[in-house]
Amino acid sequence: MEIRPYVEQDADAVWEMLRPVFRAGDTYCIDPEISREAALEFWAGGNHSAFVAGDAGTYYICPNQAGGGAHVCNCGFVTGVPGKGVARAMLEHALAEAERRGYRAMQFNFVVETNARALDIWFRAGFAEVGRLPGAFHHPERGYVDALVLYKSLV
Repeated sequence: MEIRPYVEQDADAVWEMLRPVFRAGDTYCIDPEISREAALEFWAGGNHSAFVAGDAGTYYICPNQAGGGAHVCNCGFVTGVPGKGVARAMLEHALAEAERRGYRAMQFNFVVETNARALDIWFRAGFAEVGRLPGAFHHPERGYVDALVLYKSLV
């Protein structure tokens, strides 16, 4: 699977992957009614470096914090075809990219506890739960659920 940097010509395909995930409102702290333009700016703008895996998935990588926390990266992942190994392939790519960029660790700040597929992938890749935020996410079907902070050292 080819994973490459996002370019402006990818905007329509990436929006088609982001839209159903953001509209569902069950994994990201994003307004479910976010516009196409705002979603793409969030995903690929600012300090986010976005990547695409064909029309099967997309992810971004960025510093988790500024200044003294900039050596730890953060990522976001969306797959257009769940259960086909796309997220695992993108995570492998992201971990290699993080090391290439000189990050010393990767942190996921807010993984919704009901996102079992993502948690399984992250834990299998060696991430540890380093924090739990009780009732921090308002799930559209399950009400208030916990969010987890996950961390993996890269050195």
